[in-house]
Amino acid sequence: MTVFLPEPARVDDHTIVITGASSGVGRAAARALSRLGATVAVVGRNPERTRAVASEIGAKPYIADFTDLGAVRSLADELLTDLPKIHVLANNAGGTFTTRTPTKDGYDVTFQSNHLSPFLLTTLLLPRLLETAQDATPGTVRIIQTSSGANAFGKVVLDDLDNHRGPWVNGFRAYCASKLENVLFTRELARRLRGTNVSAYAFHPGFVASAFGGGSAFVELGQKLAAITPEEGAEPLVRLAAATTVPAPSGNYFDRLKAPGRVARQANDGRLAAELWAGSELRAGVRSPV
Repeated sequence: MTVFLPEPARVDDHTIVITGASSGVGRAAARALSRLGATVAVVGRNPERTRAVASEIGAKPYIADFTDLGAVRSLADELLTDLPKIHVLANNAGGTFTTRTPTKDGYDVTFQSNHLSPFLLTTLLLPRLLETAQDATPGTVRIIQTSSGANAFGKVVLDDLDNHRGPWVNGFRAYCASKLENVLFTRELARRLRGTNVSAYAFHPGFVASAFGGGSAFVELGQKLAAITPEEGAEPLVRLAAATTVPAPSGNYFDRLKAPGRVARQANDGRLAAELWAGSELRAGVRSPV
């Protein structure tokens, strides 16, 4: 059965962390959620743009480069020091990369930026989210992944998460795989969080007219054919963060405002999701509290 996300409500008592908030969908979501009363932690890689967004909405900027796992750990420490409660974590940071490049940690930049670093941040912030859920209205503490319809074209190969094998195709294969990893992560996270009052969702924002593509030909083509504004692209994120209830079980993937969205066949492989989780823990050097 298809369900649709309801309109967002006021969230005056909510603290919401948004990564990738210095531009595009993240910036639009930060503005919208601030107008709804939320305290927004604005996380971005570019110091100037991140500070500008934070200043605009009266928030604090947090600077972190997701190609550096050490920076993600420092970000988590800073957020945990500053925020006694976290109601929503929106893992929105990510991108496409036209060249096959290793990070300083030795992992493929697409895999690390789009999956491994958000996985690490979520794991480090999860105890605070679980604590917040103990006193919050049931169902209002949420973890949100910005995925993509491109997940349907992805394939996750556990012994090649760094995308060493096969053609690079201007980053298309790696990007699609990482967006499928977002869905698998969300589903395994939802499974592990059963009974905790913390829920997890992923969504496709649509093809957004922004600088997100980073020169990727396939993203630029999609934007030309069916581009929507960053504000429109942010709508699912805003609703998932601020709707009083989400009319779909935790673990669902929304295609914009409706669920269930189209996913790759591998997205329904629970064993693959569990093995991706274990491999991510190993690579990030972290153990999950759930």
